[in-house]
Amino acid sequence: MKREMQGWYADAMQRPSPHKNSRPLDEVSLLVIHNISLPAGQFGTPYIDDLFAGCLDCHAHESFVDLQGLEVSAHFLIRRDGELVQYVSCDERAWHAGVSSFDGRENCNDFAVGIELEGTDTLPFTDEQYDRLIRLSFSLMQDYPGITLERITGHSDIAPRRKTDPGPCFDWARFKAGVSELLSGEVTEEK
Repeated sequence: MKREMQGWYADAMQRPSPHKNSRPLDEVSLLVIHNISLPAGQFGTPYIDDLFAGCLDCHAHESFVDLQGLEVSAHFLIRRDGELVQYVSCDERAWHAGVSSFDGRENCNDFAVGIELEGTDTLPFTDEQYDRLIRLSFSLMQDYPGITLERITGHSDIAPRRKTDPGPCFDWARFKAGVSELLSGEVTEEK
């Protein structure tokens, strides 16, 4: 997976979000894994793209009422089939973490890349999602050396009383073993 200029990745579908701004220190040293589905538990809808683009029709589903006026984004979304969508350059600050803290440092959006997995806390993620997430994480670690295995975390870990994702169905051991294999050179990454 190759990074193009200005933090955009060549094999990601690009759907730029207006919900972003500059990183205060131009630092990228944390990777945060989330999950999302709109409506909850429904996959393959256009609503995640609409939410991150700031054009979600909050009348399209009764559960969207609380999303009215919400300005949120992530750097990436990995759909159930492994499709990769990028909304914000990794060199910019996406608005995914909210009130958060990692290793005693607040405001994780300032220094984190956010990856959303299309899913829920209660359903397993797909093989295609793990494959894409592992390869993307490896690429991000190559491009942003401040991201290490120890600096990859879940939304629930940086906002523990507020968030639960990526949830108990996310297989951290599988994910970290896959990234470790790429880091050790045991498996070659697709370009």
